[in-house]
Amino acid sequence: MIRAEGESEVALDPGVPDGQELPPDAEPPEVSVMEIHREGLLEAPGADAPPHDGLGRVTLSFTVDTGPESPAAQRSVRVPPGVSVFDSASWNGIAVDSTCGGHGTCHKCRVRVEGATPVTRHDVRTFTPDQLDEGWRLACLVPATRDLEVFVPPLTTRPKAATVGVGRQVILRPAVQKRYVELEEPTLADQRSDIVRLLDAITDLVPSPDLHVLRRLPGVLRAADFKVTAVIVDEALVEVEPGDTTGQRHAIAFDLGTTTVVATLLDLTTGTPVAVASMLNKQQPFGGDVISRISATMMDDRALARLQDAAGATLAELAEQVCREGGVAAESVYEVAVAGNATMVALALGIDPEPIGVAPFVMTTALPPTVLAAELGLSLHPRARAVMFPALGAYVGGDIVSGMLATGMDRDKRTRLFIDVGTNCEIVLSDGDTIVATAAPAGPAFEGGAIRCGMRAADGAIEVVRLHPEAGATDPVELQVIGDVAPRGLCGSGLVDAVAELVRVGLLDDSGRFIPDEAAADVAPGLVDRLTRIGEERVFVLHRPTPDADPADCVVLSQRDVRELQFAKAAISTGWSLLLDELGLEHRDVQQVLLAGSFGSYLSPAAAVRIGLVPSLPLLRIVSAGNVAGEGAKMALLSLPERAGALTLVEEVTYVELSDRPDFNDRFVEHLGFAKGS
Repeated sequence: MIRAEGESEVALDPGVPDGQELPPDAEPPEVSVMEIHREGLLEAPGADAPPHDGLGRVTLSFTVDTGPESPAAQRSVRVPPGVSVFDSASWNGIAVDSTCGGHGTCHKCRVRVEGATPVTRHDVRTFTPDQLDEGWRLACLVPATRDLEVFVPPLTTRPKAATVGVGRQVILRPAVQKRYVELEEPTLADQRSDIVRLLDAITDLVPSPDLHVLRRLPGVLRAADFKVTAVIVDEALVEVEPGDTTGQRHAIAFDLGTTTVVATLLDLTTGTPVAVASMLNKQQPFGGDVISRISATMMDDRALARLQDAAGATLAELAEQVCREGGVAAESVYEVAVAGNATMVALALGIDPEPIGVAPFVMTTALPPTVLAAELGLSLHPRARAVMFPALGAYVGGDIVSGMLATGMDRDKRTRLFIDVGTNCEIVLSDGDTIVATAAPAGPAFEGGAIRCGMRAADGAIEVVRLHPEAGATDPVELQVIGDVAPRGLCGSGLVDAVAELVRVGLLDDSGRFIPDEAAADVAPGLVDRLTRIGEERVFVLHRPTPDADPADCVVLSQRDVRELQFAKAAISTGWSLLLDELGLEHRDVQQVLLAGSFGSYLSPAAAVRIGLVPSLPLLRIVSAGNVAGEGAKMALLSLPERAGALTLVEEVTYVELSDRPDFNDRFVEHLGFAKGS
């Protein structure tokens, strides 16, 4: 159990044992459904509905809101009685939002169920009494014990994401090469085989033909009057095309993220991007983090195949989109590169990820094989190859190696700190000679998970917060909202901003507790009316839909949200501080901090310093690096020397396992407060 200085210990279980006093800033204990009904919040559900006999099937009729531009989708499924609504939807390809994988902890899988349905304690926490009366429930906690009609709100499939990042100039030397040749036709005097005739005409390469080519070669040569283009990938002759197609040479770079997947279509002739697209990873219903997805495969033998299919569907949809937007035929895409963490790559390849999730955290392979893109579910050229980045460890995967390649971590002589902020935070430190890396379990807070009003970085998410504490301020709480619409929730960058601002104006003390109301009136008179309670928990109101709105209907930051952020940032700051110790450095020795990934791209450096997420350094030393994993994947497609450089990087980096450090817990507690780096 961990506590900030001067704070009462709070059990992780929200319930409170008999005789134990509830801490003043904790949520009230969970109550049973019967207690809810005794309090008069809801009528008792469906007492007249006969219980299902446990045999046969029940029918769930889903109405899925697909957004304002298309009509709602209707789908009926039949499932065994007792299966949750969430699982019933996921098993049948109906996407319901979730970051915990259906375990009742993220409170994201919100659906509206027609008819009387039991209310759980988690439902009471998530919905207002009016919403509960309307039938809103958490789908993972509704058992399908009878036929139900279920309304599913729209899922955010295109969250705000960084699609470009810091990169380097490279020598254009892709693995995909094309050679146009005009061959002499065979004669009785020249009876060379078709393949020898073709290979003899290619003077600068010595490719080996695929069986696919040999099957097509006779017909293509003669239909094209022996004027053809040979397509070579690495040392393989993968295609012979009629005419001169040397100007049509493409590849796709994928950043296969746990939350968001980004695809970039490249013209290999010029080395320039043609189109880029991103979308939510379709594996999301299985959980918002890799541990949830690994757990899903351990609990259900069929989950691995479903997760593999979901990864393939995500990649395929993005590939189709970038080809369509770029006006490029899918058949002219001959290679893809995939940068992803070890779990995402394993799931995409259909490799059992269980050993990654349990001690001693072992990967099946650190260097995944090159496979046909079709094995990843992609409909490109039939012989298109898919190359994967090598991984440093189970939790420092190929996406980080790709990011290190893009940022030149092995080339720069400065002391540089690379931080990819996410559910699992990867950290790399280089002093110009030695490179060390580690991973820190930050949790889902930065993705909006486990946050009362948390959401992904989509329309309606607060991403920037500025507070004006003086009395009489025209706009005491200034917000920037994605999509310039009314605020619906708080994304990761907004969470960090809100906490940093509350620390700055003094409404949060160094331990992360809201200060007493009487002190708040003196410290921030213009904001004191925003500091209130929902039940017994203190909250700060960021947005009121109406001036007299109940706090439960507002977008708020709760005391528990602050605690979630403290745990996340403490894990990260403990990680980089221990790496500094490994190299005998102080935080002031760091000359550049690179904040990588989509979250790092939108994170305010000033806010990150104020809460201690990064070392306390001049802000000009902190750089938003963007989608460097995607940049590294592009470089690997554009330049074979850079691809080889990724393999060299793996040999140069030393991985540091934090769980083996006896001083980890003490250092973690030191970094919980906001004095560090403030």
